[in-house]
Amino acid sequence: MLRRHNMPFGAECTPDGQVRFRLWAPTARHVNVCLIQEVEDQCLPMAISDGGWFESTTRLAGPGTRYKFQIDGGLKVADPASRFQPEDVHGPSGVVDPSSFDWEDQLWRGRPWEEAVLYELHVGTFSPEGTFAGVEQRLQYLADLGVTAVELMPLADFRGARNWGYDGVFLFAPDSRYGRPNDLKHLIQTAHRLGLMVFLDVVYNHFGPDGNYLREYAPQFFTDRYRTPWGEAINYDGPDSRTVREFFVHNALYWLSEYHFDGLRLDAVHQIFDQSPCHFLNVLAETVRTTFAPDRFVHLVLENDDNAARYLERGPKREARIYTAQWNDDFHHALHVAITGESDGYYSDYADRPVERLARCLAEGFDYQGQESPFRGNEKRGGPSRDLPPVAFVSFSQNHDQVGNRAFGERMISLAEPRAVQAALAIQLLSPSPPLLFMGEEFGAETPFLFFCDFGPDLAQRVTEGRRKEFSRFERFSGPATQARIPDPNAESTFLRSKLDWESLDRGPSQHWLNTYRTLLSLRQRYITPLLPGIKLGGATFRTLGERAIEISWPTVNGGALTVVANLSDEPVLNFSPPDCEMFYSTPSENAQENQLAAWSVRWFLRS
Repeated sequence: MLRRHNMPFGAECTPDGQVRFRLWAPTARHVNVCLIQEVEDQCLPMAISDGGWFESTTRLAGPGTRYKFQIDGGLKVADPASRFQPEDVHGPSGVVDPSSFDWEDQLWRGRPWEEAVLYELHVGTFSPEGTFAGVEQRLQYLADLGVTAVELMPLADFRGARNWGYDGVFLFAPDSRYGRPNDLKHLIQTAHRLGLMVFLDVVYNHFGPDGNYLREYAPQFFTDRYRTPWGEAINYDGPDSRTVREFFVHNALYWLSEYHFDGLRLDAVHQIFDQSPCHFLNVLAETVRTTFAPDRFVHLVLENDDNAARYLERGPKREARIYTAQWNDDFHHALHVAITGESDGYYSDYADRPVERLARCLAEGFDYQGQESPFRGNEKRGGPSRDLPPVAFVSFSQNHDQVGNRAFGERMISLAEPRAVQAALAIQLLSPSPPLLFMGEEFGAETPFLFFCDFGPDLAQRVTEGRRKEFSRFERFSGPATQARIPDPNAESTFLRSKLDWESLDRGPSQHWLNTYRTLLSLRQRYITPLLPGIKLGGATFRTLGERAIEISWPTVNGGALTVVANLSDEPVLNFSPPDCEMFYSTPSENAQENQLAAWSVRWFLRS
């Protein structure tokens, strides 16, 4: 089976054996497409049409041809819609024929969102090889673990040999360091054969700082009316924004159709600014759902610091009208404060009542549903989320941000005592919200996940200085000597330290943690997943049992209920009366008594 997404830009192989090149360059007077050859490039003139479009179709190019666009007889640039960048961001683009890969997963329709157990990984550090093939070799391991969805950090081609992926420049080209396009397709096909969904993290709020030449011939891609942490914002609502919007919409359709991804995670959408009558996020979601429903399960997940609950609204059959779910930072932050005691930075918003705030997240989705956030200068944050289903919120105790944005990339296992970590896992992995794991946490990986990149000398120095300045507001990093200990993001050693140590599976407590995850995910599949469609919307309740213990209950439409009680403290809760229903899980506790809730213990109950 062949899969191709036809785009109005880029290089397209035509049925008659030609290649059509098309570029939007509204400020250019004339454009050539230059076919890269050993002796001298062959530059072909492109016809200009209305709206700043240039086009040329030729038999002189084919699959594998390398090319650039020449702007006004001078600057030569790669194709912004390149499907492959074999020589990195400053090199030529490569023509790719999507029909060169014969798909064998035509019966795959995806999986319902209620079955989602996500596993986030970075291709370059997940395996020793750091390639798509390296990930593929461990898909069976993930399926056996109880994972149902692999989430790849961004793949858009970036500058250099290593990057988290959020500095991508060519949004349609999987980075060549990881392999060729067909290697990624083979990974996805193998995942589908094992019953695994595959998600891709995409970045629609900025381009990377090195290798992007759009400002030279299409400055309409950007606007100075808004600012982001990375500089100018993408122009989603100003003059000529229609083409810009189409570029990003086609990117989403491209990954979902040509690569058969099962879903996308949209990075930091609160940095996508659009005051037009129909916000870009709505246009994107509506286009995706119209294109693929009802033939496939396609899931769209947001990262949104605004906690804008309106994007998560449901239809009459509980179907997602716009977006399927959002990463729930509130859940993570409250849980993290509760088990580590840290209260720096954004954790300060949860430091007063972390356990109670955690309970609210479990019962109602967001903690911040419109109240003022002291960390954000008392700005109001969030919207009402109580009536949304729990599956609209992705829960996690770790992810790339919450580990990697620490100065030394520490994982939770090194920040909290083991019984606290075990209690956190029992809450997260068995709660109704879809859980997300970060690579290696399931075996108690002690390797850090550090911030790394590979920029040229000038930019590299600014990144290193900026990284250390970022932490200077924390008391323990206030001195130059301490700041200097923060790993240099551009050093290859920083990247290599972040690679998972799979040999540690045979050492220390790794097997204990692996067995814990497998047990909890097996219980989730048996008890929790079948229950999710029947949880009563807006019916969950929570109460505190003192300052550090909580009880949350989710009633079902048939009269049953799922209940958890948790004690996140060093002291037992006395005179505890457990719910009158079946207990299907309890964390191991020494000298546990039925009428007491032991320190750092969690119990789950189910009434049918």
